[in-house]
Amino acid sequence: MSDEVLTPTQQRLLTALRRSPEPLLFEISDIDALTADANLAMAELSARLGGVQLQVFKSFIARVHGCEVMYLQPDDFQWNPATAAGFVAHKAIELALNWTGEAAPADVVDEALARLADQQSYRGDFIAGLTDGERAELRGRAIDRTTKFLQHFPPLPARAQPMLESAVRWRPPGTIELSGKADLVVGKPVGRESQRLIVDFKSGGRSPVHIHDLRFYALLETLSQGVPPRRLVTYYLDYADVEVEDVSLEVLQTALRRTIDAIERHIELVVDHRPPVKKEGPACRWCPVQRDCPEGTAYLAGRAMDEA
Repeated sequence: MSDEVLTPTQQRLLTALRRSPEPLLFEISDIDALTADANLAMAELSARLGGVQLQVFKSFIARVHGCEVMYLQPDDFQWNPATAAGFVAHKAIELALNWTGEAAPADVVDEALARLADQQSYRGDFIAGLTDGERAELRGRAIDRTTKFLQHFPPLPARAQPMLESAVRWRPPGTIELSGKADLVVGKPVGRESQRLIVDFKSGGRSPVHIHDLRFYALLETLSQGVPPRRLVTYYLDYADVEVEDVSLEVLQTALRRTIDAIERHIELVVDHRPPVKKEGPACRWCPVQRDCPEGTAYLAGRAMDEA
């Protein structure tokens, strides 16, 4: 990606990210068949929604595939310095990649906070309403994440055309829209050749859901652009490590089946009023009905004993 002198960590990551020299070209008939299957499924699911609009994001898919009882609860999520550090760091990294001269993490985080506070949005209102203590905590967390990226991720040259927070939408006929916003997309389109890398930044530990998030992005780009990306990368900031998956037709088909199944479950629960199925897991600790859920309480007690 760059001729700069790399640290051992940057070189290790670059080796994992670098694509093979052989061009990757998907059969046009395979992509056309995938797109036709997606259009048909969305048309049928739209009819079952009875005219109701539905926005499908990666978080929607992950939530409905988790505990259905929790999925049906009102969304009372609220930002705090710990949960907001991610989107502030993402904005800071975006600024850093386009900064004139060397970008100091503290400077780009401060600029990110100022720009976000000026936005007419829920995030902007949250940033603007921070107390001095909350702002200091958020600033420190965002600087930590931004520094880790700038120090450990391989430099991205301009010729790679990196895009941060790259939004993609696909709207087939009907009332369903698929939407996503990848943390980082690297590479430029070249005809029908698959060249692009999609990178998702994660803080904390690994989760099986992470690869499904990226597969959804790959499906979304394929349906909207007609050309699949080449490789999917989950980058763990705290570990300076990556998990990589090459895109294949099977990966895209799996992502489509998972997306269709998620929408079907939503319709069964919300439209058909099927009784929800409990599914205990790590998300139990944030569930608003956890105190009234014996299964969730028992799961968390078991986790606490394992970690003791």
